[in-house]
Amino acid sequence: MPASRSVVIGVDSSTQSAKAAAVDADTGELLALGRAPHTVTGSAGARESDPEEWWTALAAAVRAAVREAGVPAASVTGIAVAGQQHGLVALGPDGRPLRPALLWNDTRSAPQAAALATRLGGPASWLERTGSVPVASMTAAKWQWLREHEPHHADATAGIRLPHDHLTERLSGAGVTDPGDASGTCWYGSATGAYDADVLDLVGLDPALLPAVAPSGATRVGTLTPAAAETLGLPRTVAVAAGTGDNMAAAVGLGLGGAGLLDHPVVSLGTSGTVFAATRARPAAPGLAGFAATDGTYLPLGCTLNCTLAVDRFATLLGLDREDAAPGGDVVVLPYLDGERTPDLPHATGLVTGLRHGTDPRAVLGAAYEGAAFTVLRALDELLAACGLDPAAPDVRDRPLRLVGGGARGRAWTETVRRLSGRPLVVPAADELVALGAAALAASAVTGSDPVALATAWGTGTGALLPPVPRDEEAWDRIATVLAAATPTLLS
Repeated sequence: MPASRSVVIGVDSSTQSAKAAAVDADTGELLALGRAPHTVTGSAGARESDPEEWWTALAAAVRAAVREAGVPAASVTGIAVAGQQHGLVALGPDGRPLRPALLWNDTRSAPQAAALATRLGGPASWLERTGSVPVASMTAAKWQWLREHEPHHADATAGIRLPHDHLTERLSGAGVTDPGDASGTCWYGSATGAYDADVLDLVGLDPALLPAVAPSGATRVGTLTPAAAETLGLPRTVAVAAGTGDNMAAAVGLGLGGAGLLDHPVVSLGTSGTVFAATRARPAAPGLAGFAATDGTYLPLGCTLNCTLAVDRFATLLGLDREDAAPGGDVVVLPYLDGERTPDLPHATGLVTGLRHGTDPRAVLGAAYEGAAFTVLRALDELLAACGLDPAAPDVRDRPLRLVGGGARGRAWTETVRRLSGRPLVVPAADELVALGAAALAASAVTGSDPVALATAWGTGTGALLPPVPRDEEAWDRIATVLAAATPTLLS
């Protein structure tokens, strides 16, 4: 490939790893994917990672992607990072982390979230201000936990960043975020497009510690610093986009947004399970996070903590391959091994009921799939209503679900979602939609074109249509009954 050909790098910095996609900016062809792992530590609700390891992994993944793509470094013109949402990175005066980052699935801040939710007029006021009611995953609750449990670190903090903000700053030197990822903090006003002064006062946070909010994740915020260029082996002229959160980047990669598909639901099956859609309607639903998308639209989202990793854990406990599952039958599994965010049960543990002497272990694994899929899908009707749609209307009911994430490549996951949703599915052919969405942001920072339009032209969100199967109402009702009965006592 000639050096004059534009190649962009999209980075997916997730909970478990960094992945860097080298993409032809003209065609969207994925030329290579570099990977490097992250380490997550903690127990009893704690989940932490060292941001310095994120940076090391990002550099290794980018170098591997460029090398495996077989392109000269001079052909790389842009880079953007999409990162795991909500994590709290507290920086010292030298711009380096004071302590490991508190991750999105760290549930120790549940008491702080509950206390915050009662302030400033209660949950309805939070929905109006920020689009979301505080829960343990939100950054505001994590900052409050740090103030109460590690005041020496809170007092020494000279800057606060989200995971993707921190990496963008390491690349460009610019302290900047975007509306999408900022909307997951609970201190950013989804209606005003600015930080909420009352929330910042409530959590004792000086706005000078926060990054500036760029107009979009595709905004060019600078070029690589000399140190970053040397570390990545790339020219200093590489444009750096503001970047965004992982869910927002996945939406871009799917072609969801103002220049693409609106009000089309997506189910993502990864470490967390999510259901989301891009819409022009400003969401304010208590069961959803009222996120902003990165392109000026909104991205209401329901998120669970327990999805593919939790089900894989059940497979390991049962000594089964992850695909060796059967329908759960009388068995119900609520695989809430990390507590749960939706429903808001941060102290929950896994629950198994309906076992008999003759229960097939494959049915127990199948019930774990069903419990995880049910927990994600039960937010679907609320999501559609937040988009201003009638979930019971035939044209809305028959609208396909786009199934993405690692679980979308598994037969057991796909068939469980089909059976419990009763909807047609579109499974995009492209893998790594978060990284591809980030690559579209990078290309937009280079060219000024709309990133959703770019991804749509690339065709990264297209895929096979799987027809619907009859919805398994019996399994749905059985799981719903167990969840309702267990919530007041066993799961709280």
